[in-house]
Amino acid sequence: MEVLYTTTGTANGGRDGRAAISDGSLDVTLTAPKELGGPGGDGTNPEQLFACGYSACFLGAMQFAGGQAGIKVPSETQVTAKVSLGKRDDGQGFAIGVDLSVDLPGVERAEAERLVEAAHVVCPYSYATQGNIDVTTTLA
Repeated sequence: MEVLYTTTGTANGGRDGRAAISDGSLDVTLTAPKELGGPGGDGTNPEQLFACGYSACFLGAMQFAGGQAGIKVPSETQVTAKVSLGKRDDGQGFAIGVDLSVDLPGVERAEAERLVEAAHVVCPYSYATQGNIDVTTTLA
């Protein structure tokens, strides 16, 4: 891999602690959700951070792929990532699943489908998760 960018994040306290980026641009309180036995509340959790990262990255990948294919991605485009955490089928731990919902207003369906397929090829989140977790994509 030819490295183009590197960032460093550090967490302490696990799901009930803090996570921060070394340059100070992000510093969040982590709070385990009630569904996982935590207190819930105002903090965030790793699944929420993953949902934000994947949705933003996938939208960027669509913009990149659209530029390569000559398909304009409207500024109103939205990608929503619904991230679920559950027990693995083998009982050995936990797994996540992702449902991506893509809203490409004004883009005809065939072009939108091509764009989503191309984005899955170039998006590093899609590449990293391919074959590791269930990812579904729905065009809104």
